[in-house]
Amino acid sequence: MSDPQSVTVTDTTGDDLAQSTSDASLRRTEARSAEIEAQIAKDPSGFRVMTGDRPTGNLHLGHYFGSLANRVRIQDAGVETYILIADYQVITDRDGTGPIHERVLGMLADYLAIGLDPARTTIYAHSAVPALNQLLLPFLSLVTDAELRRNPTVKAELDATGDRPMSGLLLTYPVHQAADILFCKANLVPVGKDQLPHLEQTRVVARRFDERYGRVDPARPVFPQAEALLSKASTVLGLDGTKMSKTKGNVIEIGMDADTTAKLIRKAVTDSDRHITYDPANRPEVSNLLMLASLCTGRDPVEIADAIGDGGGGGLKKLVTEAVNEFFAPIRARRVELAADPGHLLDVLRRGNAHANEVGDATLAEVRAAMNMVY
Repeated sequence: MSDPQSVTVTDTTGDDLAQSTSDASLRRTEARSAEIEAQIAKDPSGFRVMTGDRPTGNLHLGHYFGSLANRVRIQDAGVETYILIADYQVITDRDGTGPIHERVLGMLADYLAIGLDPARTTIYAHSAVPALNQLLLPFLSLVTDAELRRNPTVKAELDATGDRPMSGLLLTYPVHQAADILFCKANLVPVGKDQLPHLEQTRVVARRFDERYGRVDPARPVFPQAEALLSKASTVLGLDGTKMSKTKGNVIEIGMDADTTAKLIRKAVTDSDRHITYDPANRPEVSNLLMLASLCTGRDPVEIADAIGDGGGGGLKKLVTEAVNEFFAPIRARRVELAADPGHLLDVLRRGNAHANEVGDATLAEVRAAMNMVY
């Protein structure tokens, strides 16, 4: 076992994080991600995936097409999957928890309604897994204040909070994310390109733990080097043509009823040209609605545009409304059933919490052994 005073950490975290989204790095990550997809198709048993969401509001179509559908695909491919409902992270940039209990159950209802299966996927809450959160203490010993302040994730989150002072939780946000991933020894994390810096921070933490504190089994480090599974999902913009965001009020929630969906789509931004074309560069609002219809129907957006022709914004919105409501009808029906039985939802979450605690306790025991803290 290594003496923590005798190890000099030489990796340059700032450079690593900055380079994680460089063109060359992205090409390597994309190539590796394609290799991983091929490996999953052949044998998924070598992978353990971790991902999750903050319960700050209801999940929407951007979440579904951006990540949720991909989680179901990964689960159905046979990959062991852990999904975190990150309730502690709600207070990263907020003064309180809000209606956290209702939002957690609502998120769980969304998860189950879209096809996530608690028999195959472990769904659990941040606050219910003490071992996960206890990893923060040794992990914080492995990073510096300067490194955290340079972290692109921290910078982005701080910019989003406006004039609020940076809290200790926000500053250490990347380290908490590292604990989220490493507590279950996940070796695969589905991410978009903008999330690569926080995954690189996780890799740095895992590497430094090995260098500073050593191993229980000399043949392998305590923590794996998690890799990225890059999302191929198309970005769905909000109904105003900007990024879909709960705070902007431009979203269609997964659980919305058909009438509410229709009303929102009728208010969607288009343009004055009655001839509908798919042209993302010059007609982003129209093209976004066409992409949404494409995702719901499986048809090419250009083909959909040609079929609408001179039908104008009204014809486009009518088609999009029908496509969205038809696609989500069975999901919404299932969600209504689930939401009506909070006892079942709590039972699912408690079982997920119990399994996550078993895994977390085993990891923390190994961490204590590596740190020579078994008394």
